[in-house]
Amino acid sequence: MYIRETKRPLNKHMAQHRGAGLLRRLSTQTDGEVRIAQILKEKFPSASSLKVVDISGGCGAMYEIHIESSEFKGKRTVQQHQLVNQALKDEIQGMHGLRIFTEIPKH
Repeated sequence: MYIRETKRPLNKHMAQHRGAGLLRRLSTQTDGEVRIAQILKEKFPSASSLKVVDISGGCGAMYEIHIESSEFKGKRTVQQHQLVNQALKDEIQGMHGLRIFTEIPKH
């Protein structure tokens, strides 16, 4: 979870949301994180690194995905993201947002 510094006070909902996300990080993965990771492992079997984080505090509304795969080699960033979006097309329908970070292995 990325926490942005702000001069404005947090409203009650934002404070609860932020706190839930911090507490949830100490626990195991959510069902949504596990499901999305499994789909991506199947779609990108050569992925050398994969991280899926529910950044909505555990409710499944928004995820952040970091994936490193040789399957992205020769593709522009937008094409890499399109591959991830295509793999998750059914899951995306129930989300409010998705952050995707793709990389090509250095070696």
